[in-house]
Amino acid sequence: MRALALDCDVLVVGGGIVGLATAYAVTRAAPGTRVTVLEKEPGPARHQTGRNSGVIHSGVYYRPGSLKARYAVGGAAEMVKFCAEYGVAHAVTGKLIVATGREELPRLHALAQRGRENGIAVRELGAAQIAEHEPEVAGLAALHVPTTGVCDFAEVARRLAEASGAEIRYGARVERVDRRPSLGVAVRTARGDVVRGRVLVNCAGLHCDEVARLTGDDPAARIVPFRGEYYTLRRPELVRGLVYPVPDPAFPFLGVHLTRGIDDGVHIGPNAVPALAREGYRWGVVRPREVGSVLAWPGAWRMARRHWRYGAGELHRSLSKAAFTEAVRRLLPAVEAGDLVPAAAGVRAQAVLRDGSLVDDFLIREGPRAVHVLNAPSPAATASLPIGREVARRALAALETA
Repeated sequence: MRALALDCDVLVVGGGIVGLATAYAVTRAAPGTRVTVLEKEPGPARHQTGRNSGVIHSGVYYRPGSLKARYAVGGAAEMVKFCAEYGVAHAVTGKLIVATGREELPRLHALAQRGRENGIAVRELGAAQIAEHEPEVAGLAALHVPTTGVCDFAEVARRLAEASGAEIRYGARVERVDRRPSLGVAVRTARGDVVRGRVLVNCAGLHCDEVARLTGDDPAARIVPFRGEYYTLRRPELVRGLVYPVPDPAFPFLGVHLTRGIDDGVHIGPNAVPALAREGYRWGVVRPREVGSVLAWPGAWRMARRHWRYGAGELHRSLSKAAFTEAVRRLLPAVEAGDLVPAAAGVRAQAVLRDGSLVDDFLIREGPRAVHVLNAPSPAATASLPIGREVARRALAALETA
């Protein structure tokens, strides 16, 4: 009778690329397993998945041995293969990481070493060689990373949804979770529907910590939303491919970069400013309860005290187009303010610990009959297939003991 009362075996909350990759991995690993995905939006990939620069990251940035390094390196190759198999537009273009000041040269060299430790065949270039790849880009030295590419991640998510065979319920925002370790997990949606499963998988992205708490588990971190603002380049002929600055190792953000997308347009950005709502894609979107939740988290204040100078610079570039243009001109001197056309912004779901540390790796935690993905910002889209397999492995293990 208990089995008959259940709607599914694995109940996934979140229809972004990680949630859908998990559903896909579960049905591939254990055919016949019933999977239901609850997504609050009317379609898949409406937030982090569909609002990024579409880059298939190589894995060059990430600490050797970390989940980000392992899953991005392997995931990039898998993502290209998946796109080819399912007819998703993609291209392997390679990219340049460019040092524009002498103080960046040691970091660039260290990045080359890290890339090689991660198994990536990077090539160090001098100033003259930069021009062979990007005639309009200025720099003292650069890394060429050949395995970086671009694709349409929203289309990848749609293909995963179709291929998974899962039941996808859109417009199903989770309001309550009732977990009974001896029975299963019941979720009530905003529409009043109740969906019951044996194991819950939380891939709720910007709301993952809230879903964890609804389930009764302590996420030990709080999602602090950072908005990334983009422009498109009115003169896309200035950029041939992908051009990045040397990142600041103290932050998980990669800095303002130039990306020729799969649509042949060039995106510039993002910066990283605190958003005033978890889905705060504009300064005018303010949700006091969500702002209060961030301000009540001690880690948010500790993070602000530690990194206020960096944050002030990002805020200045957000409020001043001239300042943003000046940051772009370090890489692309020919660009003018009139070349930058505002484009849709994204919001990064960044987990922050109580001590103010920004979680710098993917974070997956388990509770009774539950698996929570608590930190999966970039490069999670690139790494979504191996992330999905890992989450699926844990969910299937939980099914065996349920």
